[in-house]
Amino acid sequence: MNKKLICLEERRERLIARAAAQRMALAQSIEPWRIPLARADQGLSVLRYVRSHPVWIAASIALLAVLRPGRAGKWLRLGLITWQMRPKLRSR
Repeated sequence: MNKKLICLEERRERLIARAAAQRMALAQSIEPWRIPLARADQGLSVLRYVRSHPVWIAASIALLAVLRPGRAGKWLRLGLITWQMRPKLRSR
């Protein structure tokens, strides 16, 4: 019985060392993707915010149209597109 426990302990130590080596290899291979994935995560956060607050976005666009009347057509068109996309964003 004691010999079996020693074999199990040795195997356990080998598996722990192997898992640590695999974690290190995985961390090194994923490192180049860390910044792009963080940016994608931030973009998804912005999208979730826009989805949950479409009125704020529409109000911001209307305010910009008022503050810059020369560009009102552009901002109003953007606001209309945003307003039309609101139901599509909510359905996801």
